[in-house]
Amino acid sequence: MMFQVTQVFDDIADGDEVPREELNKCIWNTLVAMPLNPFFAANSTTLLPVVALSILKWQGSDAVERAGQANEMSFAWRAAFYDLCMIVVQACHGVKKATELSGDVLKLYGETFSDYQKEFYGRSI
Repeated sequence: MMFQVTQVFDDIADGDEVPREELNKCIWNTLVAMPLNPFFAANSTTLLPVVALSILKWQGSDAVERAGQANEMSFAWRAAFYDLCMIVVQACHGVKKATELSGDVLKLYGETFSDYQKEFYGRSI
């Protein structure tokens, strides 16, 4: 749910078309489904600060990108969703297992830095 809503919000911020069905799903997920989700509710004191940090990192990355200064750090900051994934692994499995799985969580991020550069500069720099 969190991934879906962040993608819709990012699309809206970028001026991309958002199908009505996706917007409706985003509204529902944000205002109803996530707050009622038992895992989210039970772990909200841990999850919400990470969500807040993810939003702030996305806003910082977006500001740098819009200023034409996309770089390695803006690329890293835009991936803050995976900070949330990491804390979910820790909440579910504990610190020891989360440490063991941290490399796997890192590999979940599908965009390469080269593709990121092409998005903003039309080429790798």
